[in-house]
Amino acid sequence: MAVITTALAVLGSLLFTPFLMILLCIIFLASIGKSIGVRRLYIKLLLIIFEYGRANIETEQKKIRPNESVDEEEEEALIKSTSNVQELQQDAVENNSAALANGLHPNEKTNGIRSHPSSNNLINRDNNLILVPEPPKNGEIPVGEVANDDAKSNSGDEKYDFQLSNCFDFIRAGMEAIIEDQVTSRFEAEELKNWNLMTRTNRHYEFISWKLTVIWVCGFCIRYFFLFPLRVLICFIGIVWLILTTGLVGLIPECGLKRWLNEISFKSSFRIMSRSLSGRIVIYNRQYRPARGSVCVANHTSPVDVLILSTDNNYSLIGQRHGGFLGVLQRALARASPHIWFERSEVKDRHAVAARLKDHVSKPTNPPILIFPEGTCINNTSVMQFKKGSFEVGSVIYPVAIKYDPRFGDAFWNSNKYSMMQYLYMMMTSWAIVCEVWYLPPMTQKEGETAIDFANRVKSVIATQGGLVDLVWDGQLKRSKPKKEWRERQQEEFSRRLKVE
Repeated sequence: MAVITTALAVLGSLLFTPFLMILLCIIFLASIGKSIGVRRLYIKLLLIIFEYGRANIETEQKKIRPNESVDEEEEEALIKSTSNVQELQQDAVENNSAALANGLHPNEKTNGIRSHPSSNNLINRDNNLILVPEPPKNGEIPVGEVANDDAKSNSGDEKYDFQLSNCFDFIRAGMEAIIEDQVTSRFEAEELKNWNLMTRTNRHYEFISWKLTVIWVCGFCIRYFFLFPLRVLICFIGIVWLILTTGLVGLIPECGLKRWLNEISFKSSFRIMSRSLSGRIVIYNRQYRPARGSVCVANHTSPVDVLILSTDNNYSLIGQRHGGFLGVLQRALARASPHIWFERSEVKDRHAVAARLKDHVSKPTNPPILIFPEGTCINNTSVMQFKKGSFEVGSVIYPVAIKYDPRFGDAFWNSNKYSMMQYLYMMMTSWAIVCEVWYLPPMTQKEGETAIDFANRVKSVIATQGGLVDLVWDGQLKRSKPKKEWRERQQEEFSRRLKVE
């Protein structure tokens, strides 16, 4: 026993110095916003390993089914499916050509749904989707219905002859929603094309061959016994640094020096904490970085979004006042710069929220306020309905698009399934958090444009830049049932088709 204890002590003393040097180097480089390229090489190495694993999986699967053949029926079905795909592709080309001829974006659809190659859907919906929360526009011909030129009244209102086939659009849309609705799939982990050597993903190939088993075991040991404790220590140091520096900055009277020191403290603290996730952040268009006294809006995938954006700019945050650990961070941030924290009773008061927002953006010395208008986390594939509150303050809006690479770690937080501590544990035991951030040109509300239309215009720009699907659904459907008004709109639309005059 004494020999084992001595051996462990010697081994610990030999490893302690390199570990401490690595830790100090990471903290120092993070605090000044510099990098020597280790994370970049780390990501490239992971991609090589993932590719090797993919090739190994395919080889082993061929060994398992060496004499697999396709019978005549399967071959005919394959040929038929291929021809169907070719027909769909041809239809898509024709639709895109027609859209361009009408001055529309090739991917735009009449109901506000934008298709994108990144969407991984089970079924392929066409332009005639009906079940959306928006009512039909004035004068718009109902979807799937052909105008009858002979059925027009003298007042100019169009009349339509009812046909039994008019119900088919609703039946089809209902069946599509049963098979795969556009909301539920946005709150599940994004599927991966290739296995990333983590058993929490949708594929489990760790025992398909001894080579993959060895790689998986080595990766498990690295993630849990080296990276995880190192990351926890880095995160702890970043939090302590945030509390200490904001406390000191809070002692300085309001002036330009205080704002400058607060910006340094804010960014350095979050840069250190981003290293606790092995964050690899690529930022584009820094000339559009949000300015002071403005509103910055972004799509929302994770609580880590705040950390990602705060590594490059100083923001004011808005949210509900918390107790415990989150309350400590909120009070620390509020000592050094203006933030908006609401009591639970005030959160649902739209007028109080709007008044606080207007007061904040009216002062040009205040940092830009960071808002996630979706109000909930979406799984990095889509952008859902933006709440109009942040678009009613009359300020310049700076859109920001965030897109994570799910191969190295799933940044999506499913709050219905995991607690905050479970989520942070999963983040710190992932390979890395890799994401791209695009600053977009500032946008202002046009004359005569409503807050809802302005919010949808900003949402569309973010979705296009981030390669995300632009959806009209409210993200709060994650927790609540559809509104009664939405059902009534569909009933009104259907009853309008039944009218024969």
